[in-house]
This record gives sequence, C-alpha cells and structure tokens, in this order.
Amino acid sequence: MDRLETLIQTLRERLPGLELRENEPMSRHTTFRIGGPARLMALPWDRKEAATVVRAAAEVGVKPFFLGNGSNLLVSDRGYEGLIIKSSGLDQTREVNRRLRAESGIPLARLAVAALDRGLTGLEFAHGIPGTLGGAVVMNAGAYGGEMAQVLTAVTYLDETGKVTTISAADCGLSYRHSLFSDHPEWLILEAEMELQPGDAGTIKARMDELSAQRRAKQPLDLPSAGSTFKRPEGHFAAALIDQCGLKGVTVGGAQVSEKHAGFLVNRGGATAEDMVRLIELVRERVLRETGVELEPEVKFLGF
Repeated sequence: MDRLETLIQTLRERLPGLELRENEPMSRHTTFRIGGPARLMALPWDRKEAATVVRAAAEVGVKPFFLGNGSNLLVSDRGYEGLIIKSSGLDQTREVNRRLRAESGIPLARLAVAALDRGLTGLEFAHGIPGTLGGAVVMNAGAYGGEMAQVLTAVTYLDETGKVTTISAADCGLSYRHSLFSDHPEWLILEAEMELQPGDAGTIKARMDELSAQRRAKQPLDLPSAGSTFKRPEGHFAAALIDQCGLKGVTVGGAQVSEKHAGFLVNRGGATAEDMVRLIELVRERVLRETGVELEPEVKFLGF
C-alpha cells in the first residue's frame, strides 16, 4: 500500500463524509480546461475537515497541493501523482465592524457582490477576476488600479502541521503578484479579513458594471484561458510587447495567442498542456529576441 492509499484509508475512517475523488480530470478544475487526472482530490467543506486532511497527509508524508478555482494553473497532460485539496467548500462571509471576513474558497465575483450587498466599497476591482479569495491573497491579485494589498488587513492560515495562525496584512509581504504565501505553498489560507468603506450601493454597482463592460470589450472571455499569461515586465506591458512582435493569433495545436488581447493565451478547443507550454515558450523566445525583454509566466505549472 503506497502513501496515498494509506491516506485514503485514514481519511475514510476519520472523515466518512469527506468528498474524495480518485483520478479526477483536472480539465474540470482549471480555467484553461486542460489537464490530466489528479491521483487524489479532497474537497473539504469546512475548516475542521480541511485541517483533518492536512494533518492526516502530514502523518503519512504526503504534501498537498492547494487549489482554488484553477484560474492561474496549467496542469500536465499526464496529470498529477499527488494529493490536491480544493478549497471551494470554504466560502462563507461575515461582516465585523466594516471589516469583511471571508473564507478562502469564495470566488472573487461572489465576494465583491457580498460587499455590494452590505453597502461596502473597495472590492469593485475584484468582481471580474476569475479566481478565489485564497488565490487572490497568494498572488496579491489586482486589476484596474485595485489590488488586494489595498484592502487586506489579516489572513488566517493552516500550516503543514495543521496549526492555525493569524497574521496581519503587514506581515504578508504583499508585492506585485507575490506574497509570503507564494513562498510557502504548503500553507492553506483559511480566511482573509478586508477593511472596506461605506458606499452607495448604486455607485458601487455602476462601477462593477463599468469594469465588466471593459473586460468584455477587451478580453477573450468566450474562450478558456488563465487570464494574463505573463507578469508585467518592469517598464513595459506584456500584451503590447507580444503584439509588437506580431504574435497575435499565432497557434500551437489548439493553443493560441488571443486575437483580441495578446496577453491572453487561450484554448481554441482541444488544446493540450504541451500545446500551451510550447506556445508560452515560443512567445517568450520571440519577445526576448526582438525586444530584449524577458517575460515571466504568471501561470503556475503542476505535474510537469
């Protein structure tokens, strides 16, 4: 019996109601709609279940990979021979003195609506970002002039031993697409606290609608993608560099540089992870050769 089989047996005993999936296709769990099977996926529905899974995994020497909405992830065609813990069940919100507290698995769109429903402003920028709160904290996600660092006040996380710790936003090391949690992928974010301001619901809704319209006009939202594929190079914009190199519309298999927004690499249909990797490398090589700028992928790779 290998470690994952031992873990499955342990979890069945300790958490008989836990949803466990074996050989789960990761194409169902990434916004690229790409990826082979994960050997084991656990989907806890609350903190207690999540902590139990993490502790059980530590006991048998299995390191979990934590998954939110899979909006920034490319999984190998071979899949992933390990444990994935998907946080979608951790999605509750509550308000305490104008501070909105939410669990890590809540989609950012729902979080922004939760703030709107409470008449709180500050999360309008997050409404169209296709990830979860946990992923947004890890990457200090942002768009249209807003980012998590502007509203975050505290984060509660579970370390690799199952210990729960809360730290202030000042201790999270937030910078462009980076945080303390980027350096500690073995930590599972459980909850984040955000300080927002009272606002007019109509004004908040109008701003969210305005940003949604801008996204629809500029981004290829009709095709599977991971959003912006590359980080913004200092002093440049990745999409402009890619466009400058004449790469819009270039394809490798089913993967394509979007004809609508050069910063998006999209799945035109039937794209494999290998197609996407080859396209990413083609874009990086061409941009480096023609502009001297090295593009760094924002997308994370799993199972390669």
